[in-house]
Amino acid sequence: MSVRNQEPNKLWNHFADLNAVPRPSKKEERVIEFMMNFGKSLNLETIKDNAGNVIIKKPASPGLENRKKVILQSHLDMVHQKNNDTVFDFETEGIRMRVQGDWIDAEGTTLGADNGIGVATIMATLSSNDIAHPALEAFFTIDEETGMTGAKEMDGSLLDGQILLNLDTEDDDELSIGCAGGIDTNTSYSYKTEPIAHNSLCFEIKVKGLLGGHSGMDIDSGRGNANKWMSRLLWTISKELKIQLISFDGGGLRNAIPRESQCVIAISKNDSELFHSIFKGMCETFKSEYKSIEIHQQIECSETSAMEDAVSDNDFNKILNTLCAVHNGVYRMSPDIEGLVETSSSLARVEIKNGSFITQSLQRSSVDSTRDEVAMTIKSCFENMGCEVVQSGEYPGWQPNPNSEILEIMEQLYKDMFNENPQVKACHAGLECGILGKHLPGVDMISFGPNIRAAHSPDEKVQISSVQKFWKFYLETLKQIPEQ
Repeated sequence: MSVRNQEPNKLWNHFADLNAVPRPSKKEERVIEFMMNFGKSLNLETIKDNAGNVIIKKPASPGLENRKKVILQSHLDMVHQKNNDTVFDFETEGIRMRVQGDWIDAEGTTLGADNGIGVATIMATLSSNDIAHPALEAFFTIDEETGMTGAKEMDGSLLDGQILLNLDTEDDDELSIGCAGGIDTNTSYSYKTEPIAHNSLCFEIKVKGLLGGHSGMDIDSGRGNANKWMSRLLWTISKELKIQLISFDGGGLRNAIPRESQCVIAISKNDSELFHSIFKGMCETFKSEYKSIEIHQQIECSETSAMEDAVSDNDFNKILNTLCAVHNGVYRMSPDIEGLVETSSSLARVEIKNGSFITQSLQRSSVDSTRDEVAMTIKSCFENMGCEVVQSGEYPGWQPNPNSEILEIMEQLYKDMFNENPQVKACHAGLECGILGKHLPGVDMISFGPNIRAAHSPDEKVQISSVQKFWKFYLETLKQIPEQ
């Protein structure tokens, strides 16, 4: 059975239409045009603001004109990530979706359920003639995944809704009332090179098969970071024999935990036996340490040839020590909300080649002051070795509002519909609500959505039955919006 044949049929068809449109962050021109044409085809007021966000307004259903106006919000862009052995062009191809039992995923790429399911839900509402709802302002933002510039540069004067429903949470029993803010740290360093020593053997080492995932939602899951694994492996080898580093290429997107990393090194032929012994020992160490988490891990080593010069000894030591020393993972748990990661950092990208060493990392926190603290920690580590450090893309967290009217309504509605209590919590992901709240003061906000797993990775999937549950809850929520 195809994706388009699933229920609710209208939602899944809109999702399939959306996934046929390439929509990477920073390159949303096609999906903006797609959404503008969609709104105009329904003869609804359709606006594109100066940032590129799309707003579609729909009057209330008969009988609900006296209810508070609702802003329905989701982001148009998606993370473009694929397995190394997957042949796919994100610039020209639509996502190849497939039904796997109760789940929908993609063939070797991200699925775009984050946040395409939210977008499709809103599209299904706008295009329907039989869904009861108050007056709606559908607000589709751009560039959520790589800087939240759509939210940052939005024109708040174009919206006057009093309640905002953000459809970007990834557990169907959760009502999110707070989120983390963040800041990007990008570093660069020009290193000196030296020729590969005579009588050397060159090896390519690959770390792959790790789970990866969302660097906010999954940062406390104990998953391996391929860049840190590779750095640890090189450090261990370098303590026993001389190696020359020729290149290092690990990770990809700033907000994804690195699943894969590879490097090329040179060693003396005389050290070959010792090298293989150390390599094998470290492979066993990683397997032992992560046997219950990274069950598909692969660490491979093969002889190769190298055309480039190696990193100089002095710079290699500085680079490797810094990569091993830089903090990665949970920095602080919240002292106020049980189980919530307050502050973290993820070393997302490392590239060493042709005289240039660069890194990208993302620091997150629900408390702005500790976000600044961990950002200071990361910056200091790289500046100590002489890197140029640029920190940018700062965005605020979303502070929970325990007196939220829409939270009270939705919490009771969830209990009535499903005979259980929802999980009311803040999350460690960077939802747009913190930024939106700055532009829309006084708006009552909440975030919810269906079960999505492994977002930001090629293992991303969304649960069909959970989308059905979410859809029913969403429709009832629209009916329960309070009066003005």
